[in-house]
Amino acid sequence: MVLEPIHCPDCAGIEVIKHGTTAAGKQRYRCQNSDCERSTFIQEYSYAAYGSQVKHQISEMAINGSGIRDTARVLGISTTTVMETLKKSPRLRAVNEAVLAALEPTQTMVRLCLADDCEVEAEVAEMWSFVQSKTQQRWLWWAIDHTTGHVLAYVLADHKDKAFLELKALLEPFGIMQFYSDGWGAYERHIPPVFHTVGKRNTQQIERKHLTLRTRIKRLARKTICFSKSIVMHDAVIGLFINRIAFGLSI
Repeated sequence: MVLEPIHCPDCAGIEVIKHGTTAAGKQRYRCQNSDCERSTFIQEYSYAAYGSQVKHQISEMAINGSGIRDTARVLGISTTTVMETLKKSPRLRAVNEAVLAALEPTQTMVRLCLADDCEVEAEVAEMWSFVQSKTQQRWLWWAIDHTTGHVLAYVLADHKDKAFLELKALLEPFGIMQFYSDGWGAYERHIPPVFHTVGKRNTQQIERKHLTLRTRIKRLARKTICFSKSIVMHDAVIGLFINRIAFGLSI
C-alpha cells in the first residue's frame, strides 16, 4: 500500500498532522511549518471559496481587470468572500526585496550600490485615484530604476510631502544618486538639486506604468463606475498587483 503525504495548501509542505474533525465529520489537518500562515485545513471543502485554488483565482482576476461582482459571478461565490479574501492578502511588501538583495556594500563608499552600477538612477512619480468619491483622493507614490525599469518601492497615501518622505525613506538602501521627476513641489523641497532632474523627458517609463495600472486594474480607470469604496480594498488590490507583477512574489 502506497501512502501519499498530505500537503499544506499554502506552503506545500508535508509537515502536517491530523487535528480532529469538523462538525460534518471531515478530517482536519494542521500545518506545523512555523513560516506558514495557514493554521488548519481540510482536503475537500463543501464551499469552493475555502480552497486555495479559488483564492488564487480571486487574486488573479483582481489584478487583471475584474471587479468584485465579476469575480463572484465567474467563480460562483459571494461578493463578501471575494472582498474578505483580497483584504487578507498576506505579506504585501512595500520594497522590492529581490532588487535590494542584489545590493553590495563597497569599500570606497559608505552607501550601498549595485555591484555592476554604482550610479543608481530612479524615476519617481505619483498617480491620482480616489476612494468612495473624488474628494477623498488616494495617491500611489512609487519609484522605478531608470535603467532597468524595475519598481523599487511604493507608498499609498494622500498628496502631501509626508507621503514622499515615506517613499524616500524606503529608497535609502538603494543608494540612489539621481532622481528624475516632474515639477511637483514635494520633490524639489526634499531632494537636493544636485541629485534632482525635473522634466517629463526622463520619466517616460514610470508614466507608462501608470497607464498599465489603469488598464489592468478596473477601479483605476479614469471614466468608470467601478471605483473603490474602501481604502483597505483599494490599497490591497494595488499592493497585490505590484507585489505579484512588479516584485515577482507568489502571494
